[in-house]
Amino acid sequence: MIHHRRGLLAAALVAAALPLAALAQPAAWPSKPIKIVVPYPPGGSSDIIARAISQPLSEALKQPVIVENRPGANGNLGADMVAKSAPDGYTILLCDVGALAISPSVYTKLSFDPSKDLRGVTMLAYSPHLLVVHPSVKANNLKELIALSKTGDLNFAVTATGSAPHLAGVALERASGAKWTYVPYKGGVQAIQDTVAGQTQVLMNGMLATLPQVQGGKLKVLGVSKATRMPLIGDVPTIAEQGVPGFESGTWQGVVMARGTPDAIVQRLNKELISVIRSADIRSRLAGQGAEVVTMSPTEEEAFFNKERARWAAVVKAADIRLD
Repeated sequence: MIHHRRGLLAAALVAAALPLAALAQPAAWPSKPIKIVVPYPPGGSSDIIARAISQPLSEALKQPVIVENRPGANGNLGADMVAKSAPDGYTILLCDVGALAISPSVYTKLSFDPSKDLRGVTMLAYSPHLLVVHPSVKANNLKELIALSKTGDLNFAVTATGSAPHLAGVALERASGAKWTYVPYKGGVQAIQDTVAGQTQVLMNGMLATLPQVQGGKLKVLGVSKATRMPLIGDVPTIAEQGVPGFESGTWQGVVMARGTPDAIVQRLNKELISVIRSADIRSRLAGQGAEVVTMSPTEEEAFFNKERARWAAVVKAADIRLD
């Protein structure tokens, strides 16, 4: 009888402890909606990709995936928000990883450290920069544009001061001897719109967001910042083969999240994002707009980030570009 009672008591204690044990276990991820923060205005390369992947990613994770634009300070406003968010996997940043790598060199006061406060998940796509001009510009190649730039004022639309397209323009100017005046904007969409309108004459920007204006005859393309030509834009030569050897730049869209996010969540998100971006439908859609699907492991993306940070730091120092 005594042994029986002891058995009942033990069983009762185990049963009572079960709810507490269940409460102590973290909920399976994801158990609520996920937010993709795009730190730029709507319509740019990152925004295009975020909206393309949000629905299939939602289906894969069986939770709503919401895209939220948080523009400001060349993407740093949205990046800061994600860097300081809870490291629980529910707030992720989709941005130009190359531009993010530039910020520590450009900004004297950055409220977060991308290397320490964010961790890589995966790269998604690469889109080379197109060098385009307003159709009224009397230049049909880089050599003619350089010559024209030395005889009159050419306004170069900057998607944001210190952005990857801005530094690509600076690098091209220094390497080729061109002369133009930089006009800063708060995002690629506005820079494209003003160049289409003729208020600025020259622009370098990601192909994904710029190609539609070229195809519509509203902008004239003079070069592509890729190692090889792209059949999608015909016989347009690369910038490298037009007298600037080795010149290559572009926008690298990728996903990062707050440092401290559990490895299991990062690896799961890496797997699902790669599956979504590599799907035939999305790959085809992006290829038709000039973007190449490029995926990486979390470690590979962080290595890429550090390499880009060192690369552009040299350009920033040479051009003496500093922002508060």
